[in-house]
Amino acid sequence: MQKRVLSKYDGKKYGWFFQMKELLLMVILAVLVFRFVIGVSRVVGSSMYPELEEGDIVLYTRLGSDYAYGDIVFVKMPSGEQFVKRVVALGGDTVDIRDGRLYVNDKEEAAGYVNGETAAAEGITYPYTVEEGRIFVLGDNRAVSTDSRSFGAVSKRQVKGKLVWY
Repeated sequence: MQKRVLSKYDGKKYGWFFQMKELLLMVILAVLVFRFVIGVSRVVGSSMYPELEEGDIVLYTRLGSDYAYGDIVFVKMPSGEQFVKRVVALGGDTVDIRDGRLYVNDKEEAAGYVNGETAAAEGITYPYTVEEGRIFVLGDNRAVSTDSRSFGAVSKRQVKGKLVWY
């Protein structure tokens, strides 16, 4: 009789063990996805206003390094600072700022997302040619944004991902 009782409880014990194994596997998979495929960040500051506001949660993909004009990217600087900015010029492009406007390859930026005038910052001489393997990024709220006008074009290695949900 004792043997029948023990075998009855053994099945429940193993069922719990397999459920814990599945849970552990799902946790490991989630950690790997968020470590290598998808990133999550919170927007700090108002440099991307009105597209993004302070406190917004954004998801970005870590896959790929092909960026296009207008993409919003998550950039990590060597100092540890992190920025969310918009790509305005790619490697080989010439950037010029004059009369409060941005010109890329002698064409004026006509994007509707720009908030305020684009003023040049000290330290960068215009026209500025973006090196291959780098991108020039600006915030949409140009008056308050710390961006490539201050620190120059960023390396594609500094870009941690492209925003996919915001």
